[in-house]
Amino acid sequence: MTITTSKWKRDFFTIWTGQAVSLISSAILQMAIIFYLTEKTQSAMVLSIASLVGFLPYAVFGPAIGVLVDRYNRKMIMIVADLTIAGAGGVLAFMALSMELPVGIIMVVLFIRSIGTAFHSPALSAMTPLLVPEEQLTKCAGYSQSLQSISYIVSPAIAALLYSIWDLNFIIALDVLGAVIACITVALVNIPELNAEQRPIKKKFMEEMKDGFAALKENKGLFALLLIGTLYMFVYMPINALYPLMSMSYFNGTPIHVSITEIAYAAGMLAGGLLLGLLGGFQKRIKLMAASIFLMGLSLTVSGILPSSGFVIFVLCCTTMGLSVPFYSGIQMALFQEKIKPEYLGRVFSLTGSIISLAMPMGLILSGLFADRIGVNHWFLISGILIIGIAILCSLIPVIRLLDQKNIKG
Repeated sequence: MTITTSKWKRDFFTIWTGQAVSLISSAILQMAIIFYLTEKTQSAMVLSIASLVGFLPYAVFGPAIGVLVDRYNRKMIMIVADLTIAGAGGVLAFMALSMELPVGIIMVVLFIRSIGTAFHSPALSAMTPLLVPEEQLTKCAGYSQSLQSISYIVSPAIAALLYSIWDLNFIIALDVLGAVIACITVALVNIPELNAEQRPIKKKFMEEMKDGFAALKENKGLFALLLIGTLYMFVYMPINALYPLMSMSYFNGTPIHVSITEIAYAAGMLAGGLLLGLLGGFQKRIKLMAASIFLMGLSLTVSGILPSSGFVIFVLCCTTMGLSVPFYSGIQMALFQEKIKPEYLGRVFSLTGSIISLAMPMGLILSGLFADRIGVNHWFLISGILIIGIAILCSLIPVIRLLDQKNIKG
């Protein structure tokens, strides 16, 4: 498929701008809902269920959603997904005008929004290679990572401000507006469709789902990279839930200290995403991915051996962790976009997202069992050592190293 290089930047950044508005408004609403649930219930269980509802549709329905993303027009799927998210928010805002929102209703709306995201994310990832030249995919992944980091930095502060001066329904309305803007920017761009040869042959639903798995498994390097990534997420993702405990319990801090570490992490991630976006034409991408995993592991290890007076160094470690993230996740996304045929990308991205989403709760349960017993700092140390081992494993597997060769396709 030929991409017109004279207009790809305009098209990509038009969509990127709409996604930026929608992502930030959604992140603000997500934080506001957390504030609301915390204020109304004071229940850790309610917050845990809300978090579970957020990723459950992707984990459970991801492979099936991928079939639909590949079968139908990805542009329309993105628009319908955004409108579904906006519609669910609109109903919630309307209800909030006349009543105090029940927790059950909020959970249902969160679930519907999560289904919309489960369609939207793989559709966007699968559509990007149709717009962007192959050699620019890594840079564009870097810009997307930067956008995510900006939302992490600004959304908690904006949400706290708006929640203190607005009712929740106004914040919901703001998110609805963000989703509508995202729909408009997608509608404005002429997105190439798969040609006749690339369109999947209509089969039974389960057969098409299996074809997506086969397309991934066919590329031994990408399949091995997915297994490494799943192992990495299994070890690392639980650490995300332990940053507040590390800051407040081990370092004897306050919620302000927790905010400092969150901002440091997001600022590092923003810097990493911008670097990847500006300098994305790296030749040794697998070495860079392995180095980013190693850097994450090293930072966690150092964090785990710090004395309780070492909070400043912990903040520096958090910044380094954030810096490392885009050089793993951004490059991984670009490799999948580059080496999997366009007609399989929806299924592949949904499948990979589903596998990683399933690894997260398993890791959380494991960390919850051990962190309380051995101390959160020791769990940071153990996680860091395990992640360093994963980095070494990643750099030693021959089929993963071969992914740097441009001519290897799925």
